[in-house]
Amino acid sequence: MMQAAVFAQEWNTDLETAKRKAAAENKKILLLFTGSGWCKPCMYLDENILASAEFKAAAELYWILLRADFPQKGSNPEPVNVYDMKMILAEKYNRDGFFPYFVLLDKYGRVLGKTGYENIDSAHEYVELFKKLGN
Repeated sequence: MMQAAVFAQEWNTDLETAKRKAAAENKKILLLFTGSGWCKPCMYLDENILASAEFKAAAELYWILLRADFPQKGSNPEPVNVYDMKMILAEKYNRDGFFPYFVLLDKYGRVLGKTGYENIDSAHEYVELFKKLGN
């Protein structure tokens, strides 16, 4: 019986963990700032690009995934906790508060490239965009 390859890389939420994995696997870190539950482009990317087999396969090869999610429940944003990893990531990599926002990092956490939401519809185009960020 043949089984399809399963790409099940998890989204990390801790920078140090992501850096250790990136160093061990010789990969770059793809950091996503997202706002689940309120950011329409973020939800579109989650459902149509990041959940695609093509993105998952590319992520398995090239990146350690790191997510900073800023959900909003009801009409109130979450209380700010300066010790929360997503706040630390935002302070370091997304001071302007863009959503969605991708930052490609090297294994040491240095910025290689950045991009926001692009008007492209395919996972393939996003994968190519993310690959180019690191060059």
